[in-house]
Amino acid sequence: MPTPTKGPRLGGGPAHERLMLANLAAALFEHKRITTTVTKAKRLKPYAERLVTFAKRGDLASRRRVLGLISNKGVVHELFTEIATAVENRDGGYTRITKIGNRKGDNAPMAVIELVLEPVSAKQAVVAEATSAAKRDAEKAAPAAEEAPAEAEAEVVETEAAAAPEAEAKYAGSKPATADKEAPEGFAVKGNEDSMKYHVPGSRWYDSTTAEVWFDSAESAAAAGFAPAGGEAAQAVEAE
Repeated sequence: MPTPTKGPRLGGGPAHERLMLANLAAALFEHKRITTTVTKAKRLKPYAERLVTFAKRGDLASRRRVLGLISNKGVVHELFTEIATAVENRDGGYTRITKIGNRKGDNAPMAVIELVLEPVSAKQAVVAEATSAAKRDAEKAAPAAEEAPAEAEAEVVETEAAAAPEAEAKYAGSKPATADKEAPEGFAVKGNEDSMKYHVPGSRWYDSTTAEVWFDSAESAAAAGFAPAGGEAAQAVEAE
């Protein structure tokens, strides 16, 4: 359990304080939120979150340990079955304290302490999944790269050689882009497969466009499903 803070105890003695924290935790797990003083809420927060951590483990030893503190079996069952399931993807921060002003009468500062049962945001879940997937891929790729680098290079060469004729036949009247980015002889029309646009020589964006495929004419590009960048009129006028 967390180390007790210095200063006066919540109750008259250490046993009284333990009973008070256990009762507050049981009420919190049963009602999901309770109103109490700020001092009690701050002392309850680490106590309750520790019990939630035991519940997330879910084994018999953890259940017996929690039952030694909270005698209400119904509350313990709800903690292990419902609350632990709701926070299984959350790494800590199971409770939230909100101050609500002072109490009438003794002017004691009051607060609401509640369980954080909202699901983890979609963005955090996606980032976590992407990180774990990248880690798994890196672990799988490392041994293979160390064992047979020569075989991997040979497979890459064979794959590129096999893919070359398929790329040439991908569109009628076209040729794939080469590493030197030079236009093949007789193929001057640039095609961009990301935008599915083509650029004829002399057009506005021709020089700033990187060709992913070369066509022998604008008609071949149009037949392959590519649209003229800026429209047919713009391409025709600028090409002239």
